[in-house]
Amino acid sequence: MIGKVVRIERVKPRGGKQEHPWHTAQGYCLGDPRHGNEKHHERNAVYVQTLDEAADLVAKGYSLRMTGLGKVPSLISPAGLRVVRAT
Repeated sequence: MIGKVVRIERVKPRGGKQEHPWHTAQGYCLGDPRHGNEKHHERNAVYVQTLDEAADLVAKGYSLRMTGLGKVPSLISPAGLRVVRAT
């Protein structure tokens, strides 16, 4: 059994400072890869409530919006993310 997601990290955070998944009132925001170059548009956003759900979608190719202190949220491709699970 795969452990519960503890966190999702950006592999190369902007400015070398930690980033985390952006959580809104609607949940964690992801971009659906089926929308190609328009996956970053709000109308194409997908929201989930848990990091486990977000990690499942990242594994399927969805991008995840990440942010950090003083940083504007940015959509990050799955290749730029690392999912950390409890052991």
